[in-house]
Parts: sequence; C-alpha cells; structure tokens
Amino acid sequence: MERSTARKGIFYGWFVLAAGFFVLFMATGARNGFGVFIVPLTEEFGWSRGALSFAIAVGWGVNGLSQPFIGRLYDRFGGRAVISISLLILGVSTILLNRTTNLWFLIAVYGLIMSTASSGASLVTIHAVLAKWFYRRRGLVISISTAGGSAGSMILAPFTTYMILWAGWRVSWVVLGGFILVLALPLAFFFIRDNPSKIGETPDGDDRPRDQAPGVTYDYPEAPLEREKWQESFSTPPIWQMTAAYFICGVTTAIISAHYVPFAIDRGASPEMAAFAFGLMTGLNVVGVITVGILSDIFGRKYLLGIIYATRGLAYAMLILAPGMIGIWGFAVIAGFSWVATASLTSTLTADIYGLRNLGTLGGVSTLSHQVGGALSVLMGGVLYDVFGSYDVPFSIAGSLLVFASIFAFSIQEKQYSSRYQTGLPRPASASAGDGD
Repeated sequence: MERSTARKGIFYGWFVLAAGFFVLFMATGARNGFGVFIVPLTEEFGWSRGALSFAIAVGWGVNGLSQPFIGRLYDRFGGRAVISISLLILGVSTILLNRTTNLWFLIAVYGLIMSTASSGASLVTIHAVLAKWFYRRRGLVISISTAGGSAGSMILAPFTTYMILWAGWRVSWVVLGGFILVLALPLAFFFIRDNPSKIGETPDGDDRPRDQAPGVTYDYPEAPLEREKWQESFSTPPIWQMTAAYFICGVTTAIISAHYVPFAIDRGASPEMAAFAFGLMTGLNVVGVITVGILSDIFGRKYLLGIIYATRGLAYAMLILAPGMIGIWGFAVIAGFSWVATASLTSTLTADIYGLRNLGTLGGVSTLSHQVGGALSVLMGGVLYDVFGSYDVPFSIAGSLLVFASIFAFSIQEKQYSSRYQTGLPRPASASAGDGD
C-alpha cells in the first residue's frame, strides 16, 4: 500500500507523553513525599512511628484495592476522564490534609480519599493510554512517563522539607495540592487523548496510506495470551510471575518511601540531608528508568527486570551493613538506578503478552499486589521499629525477598508469549466509534 509523504508537525503522541509525565510528576511526587512529614507529625502530636505507619499502610492498601476498579473504569470510559477527575479529587484532598488534628482524620483523608484518587492518576492509567499511542517505542515511552514520578519525588521531597522548615507542614500540604489543581489537572484535561485515530493520528506517528481516510482505528498484532475476558489471563503463568515479583517490589519500595528519611535521621543525618539523599535516589531513577526503556526495546524485558531486582537487593545489603552515611548514600546511588524501572518493565511486558484489550484491568490487578505488599511493609517497618528501636530487622526482611523477585522475573517465558517476537505492526481496521476522545 502506497504511503503518504512525510508527516508535517509534531506527532501528538509526544504531547500525550509530556502530559502523562507531568501528571505522574505531581501525583506520585506529592504522595511519595509523605515520609518527610513523619518527624514533624510525631513531634507535634506525639504519635508513634507505628501509629503513623498504620495510616500510611491504610493508604497503600486502599490504593491497591482500588486499582482494579479504576482499571475497569479506564477500559470503559478512557484515560482522559478518569485521570482528570482523579486529579481534581487528589488536589482537594491534599489541601485538606492541612486540617489534620487527629490520626483518624489523617486516615480518612490520606488513607481513603487521597489514596483512591491516586489510583486514577497513576502508572496504570498513564501507561495504558501511552500503549495505544506507541508500539515500536513502547518500552522507551512508558519508561519516560514513569520517570515523571521519580522526577517529582526528586524535586518535591527536598522542596517540601524546606517548605516545612520555613512555613510548617500545614502550608506545605496546601502548596502541594494547589500545584496539582493548577498545573497537573489542566494539562491532563487539555492534552491527554485516548486514541490516536480520534484526532487523525496513527500509532508511533507513522505516515497514513494515501488511500486511507482519517479516523480509522488500528488493530495491533494480537498478543499470544490475549483473552476476551480479563479473568482468563490468570489461567496462564506470566501474569502470576509478574504479579508475585511486583508484590515484592511493593514491599521493598513502600517501606523506603515511608521510612528512609526517618532511618537516615536516626543514623545522624539532618532532615535536609536525609531529604536530599532521598531526592538523589529518586533523581537517579530518571536516568535508570529511561536507560532501561531504551534497552528493553532492543533486548528482552525479563532479563532487565530480573537484574534490576537483584541490584536492588545489593542496595539493601549496603543500607543495612555499611556504617553511617556510607550506607545511606550508597543505597541512594545503587537503588536509584533501579527503583521504578520495574514498573515500566512490568507494564510493558503485560502489554506485550496480554495485549491492550484489558490492559487497564490487568495493570490494576498487578498494582493491587504491589500496593498490598507496600501496605504490609510500611506497617511492618513502623511496628518493628517500635519493638526493636531500629529499622534493621524490617529492612533485612524486605531486602531478602528480592532474591525471589529476581527468580520470578527470570522465569518468565518472554520469547514464547510476547508479541514482540511475533510478526506484524499495527494495521488499519474499520472506522470506530469506540474509545473516547
């Protein structure tokens, strides 16, 4: 079929990517920075680390439980609507945290409302949208969007720390919520589109054939394990292998998000230094996740996933065994290159193996396991700290589990099940009134 001349202008998918990047920058960065509030809250209200950890764990658990439902809403109504409404609720609930006076209010706002809204402005929805816009460069693009969350944590954690020291923790929540409402929400509403065909674009920005009219949908090569009903996917091994590894991923990331800054302060770091170390770790995520995205489009995804889990295990060993600040900074550097790359690789593998039909729901179920693991680890970290007066025991438990995560990743039969190893590119189908704008 004869191709048209080279396209004019910038492929709109890059605008979708930019909007998704910034949505994750604000939504993930604001929520993952909760660790910098732990010490101020304990000092003002006298709450124990275990009590605060319970509130954070409720948030992680609720976020996980809501992910499959948000995924189904995405599959039905599209990403633009779900992401925009979620950002509106997330921004308002973040501002409401400045009214915290007791632990139950914190649990209700952060643990229930804010955490549910975060599910709709998360990797699950952003990755699912981008998977429709990109096919050949899917690994790279999804990794770039994931880096948005890391960049947000890198910048917002130190920023929030200085804001707390300068104006107090209540003002800091108002500022973060305002950023979400004023910056992230408009970008999502005006720039995110669910399907390239709806605005006359093609996947990856390829030239449209001369004899093809705009508004034609595209059929992607059917993935070997693509199923009509999402429940049928769980009769196959890869989803269980990825979900089990992702559960451990949640265990090993959530406990750090909540307890790394207090751990560093206990080791002798100032609050500013602890926040900066956390920011360095998340900043290095940007480099690591984009590099992994490039490599994953060239090489297999599962090998990179297994290596990343193993690398994170080495970082945990350094955190626990190395003395003083060496462990703090060593962990930040080693873990930084590998921290969130697991999310982009898991999403991309899911799209490659199970296709796009139920990607929102399957991503939601995998993220449920991740968040449940995170909730358990956050609670474990706080409770065991109160018992032993140290984070060594909970960090050791979390780090040791990464051996199993690496094994699960390496055992995935990627060449057998991934559409990357099948022939074919997205091809024109019939005109559709399906996905929303």
